Amino acid sequence: MGITYTDKKKFTKERTRQLFRSVGWVSGKYPEHLHKALMESSTVFSAWDGDRLVGLVRVLDDTEMVAYMHYVLVDPEYQGHGIAGHLVGMVKEKYCDYLYIEVMPEESKNATFYQKHGFSSIEDGVAMQIRNPGERR
Repeated sequence: MGITYTDKKKFTKERTRQLFRSVGWVSGKYPEHLHKALMESSTVFSAWDGDRLVGLVRVLDDTEMVAYMHYVLVDPEYQGHGIAGHLVGMVKEKYCDYLYIEVMPEESKNATFYQKHGFSSIEDGVAMQIRNPGERR
């Protein structure tokens, strides 16, 4: 498996749709919006097997102090090969001078992955969100 990594936003709507649907994420149902969101993100690192998009991490930052790693995902056929860890390492390297790199795992079962990569729970912190009803757009 010859995985290559890049910060170039060379992915297409179809490639991102395929990757997001491979992990069952609803955002894959909205390829136009998903692609636009990724293209406008501060940083996107992606993992490729030839011309197949197999992994991706998205970061939103304020240019100085806080970088928020919104998600890390890897195609199930490629999980267990260190791709997600490599992508997180790329984020940690790029944002090493920031005060915080934050992540909010949406499933508690994923917390151990992030802990393995140096993240810890915010003391007395709690994740919060507004989830708009139904599938929008």
